[in-house]
This record gives sequence, structure tokens and C-alpha cells, in this order.
Amino acid sequence: MENRKITRLGREVSVVGLGCWQLGADWGEVDENDALAVLHAAAEAGVTFFDTADVYGDGRSERLVGRFRADHPDVFVATKMGRRVDQVPENYVAAHFREWNDRSRRYLGMDTLDLVQLHCPPTPVYSTDAVYDALDAMVDEGRIKAYGVSVETCDEALAALARPNVASVQIILNCLRLKPLERVLPAASDAGAGIIARVPLASGLLSGRYTASTTFAADDHRNFNRGGDAFDVGETFSGVPYDVGLEAVERLRGLVPEGQALAQFALRWILDQPGLSTVIPGARNASQVAANTAAAALPPLPEEAAAGVRATYEELIRPLVHDRW
Repeated sequence: MENRKITRLGREVSVVGLGCWQLGADWGEVDENDALAVLHAAAEAGVTFFDTADVYGDGRSERLVGRFRADHPDVFVATKMGRRVDQVPENYVAAHFREWNDRSRRYLGMDTLDLVQLHCPPTPVYSTDAVYDALDAMVDEGRIKAYGVSVETCDEALAALARPNVASVQIILNCLRLKPLERVLPAASDAGAGIIARVPLASGLLSGRYTASTTFAADDHRNFNRGGDAFDVGETFSGVPYDVGLEAVERLRGLVPEGQALAQFALRWILDQPGLSTVIPGARNASQVAANTAAAALPPLPEEAAAGVRATYEELIRPLVHDRW
């Protein structure tokens, strides 16, 4: 497993991490034993970066990660906070940060959290001095080692990266969402901040397993959030209409080198981007972990494949998503 250093964190992380949203909720039921098996399989494959949030299953994901970490104390755990309350800037204050932090530390079994990220808060939060003062105080108090942000838009990412102590930016980056390549990744690289690519497989679209007749469970966001009814629609299929996404997948399938799966191709494309620190695909079982982590050992994609990704984006996707996020 390749590792890359995030300067503002002062440490290396595995280039393929594990996203743990699905271990909490919103992706259909994941049995507790299966969830723990996924976590242990990831560690055995060389994954050192695990990303969770206090809102995933209202703490279920954090508790599972905490149980796993008790057996693997050297792994790096990033969590997120802020989505368990009404999404208004007034809720992003020091007293709430400490309350949320206490809960996450308890669930994860950690006195000092490795990395806490603001979890896609209202846009004004990214430009509020008091927010960063409160986060700096939490570092000084030993509650957290570092802080970062998770964002919906590139402008939010750039606002956060202008702050000297923001260690990382988590952003949607995949073959259907190319806008972060223009300014966000270069800005993060210049600042020494990490880039954490989330939704790397566009909610599974880029696995190539879905068709127009695929159905999803009632408690799966790919069912209930297609119109953005529960949270930002960009989190579901990257905000791309499902039928358009399927058309794009068919084009991308023809670019995949022999011996690779489409999902591995999609992950390798992300890993090839300058300034990328780690990508955090989710997994529901150990075999998915093995397939995802194998992408780290693949050679960089040929230039014609990268050009094909760009052409697919420009022709099918850009008019629908580029100016929204």
C-alpha cells in the first residue's frame, strides 16, 4: 500500500482509505459482524486511514470504528461533526463543538482525536473567524490533534484552505466530478493540506454493477435522496441524474485496461491526480475491500484513458454538475 504525507498533519496516510458511512446507516442494513470484518480486512490490506462521522447511524459507525481501533491503535481515524443539529450557522459555536467532541471521543475510545472535520456545514461557517478560533482552542486543549473540513463546493474548499491550520479538505472527486482539479487540488498542494476524495465511485455507479432496473432499499439514500430530499443531492450518484450516469459508465467501461474492474479504474484515476492524499471508498464486505485496495498497486492509467474520462465528462456531465458544486 502506497502512503502519502499530509504536511499539515505531519504524517502519512494510506492512499486508499476506508469510508465508514455505510457501517452506520443510509446504505441498507450492514450486520455488525460484517461491519467489523470490513474494518479488519481493510487494516490487513494496509489501510491506515478510516473516515467516519458522528451522524452515521447516530453514532453506530463511530462505535464500531472504536471497537476496531481497540485492536489496531496505530490506525488514523478521522471523524466529522455538525450534522446532528439544524443546519444554521448559529449552531457552529465552541460550546457545541465541545459537546460533539466529547461524544465522539467517548464512542471512539480516544482521549485525543486524530482529525475532526466540520461536516459540510452552512457555507458562512467556512468564513467565520470564531469557528477557527474554537477549533484552534480544541487543539490547544488536547481534544483533537488536527482539524479539517468536509465540503460540498469548491468555493467552500478554497475558503477553508485560506486558513493556516486547516489540515485537510474532504471533497467529492471522481470520474463524474472533475471541477476540484481546477483550483482545489492545486491550492491544497500549495498549502500542504490533504485532499480526501469521497464518493469516489459515485454511490456505486462507477462499479458498473447497476442498470436502469436496479432497485435500492427504502433506507438506502440512493433511493430516498435522488432528488436531494434528505441532504445535498450531490452526495447521491454525485448529483448526476441516474440515467445519464449509466450512459457515462458505458462510455468509461470501454477505457478500462484489460484485467481491471471498472471500480478499480475509477479509483486509480483519482489516485493519479496531483495533490490527492487519500481516497475513501466504502465497502460492505471483505471482498469489496480487497478489490478497492488493489487499485493502489495498479500502474498509472495511460494518457488515452485519462483523456477519455475528460471527454466523457465534458460531453455528458459538465453541463449538469460543473457550476453547481
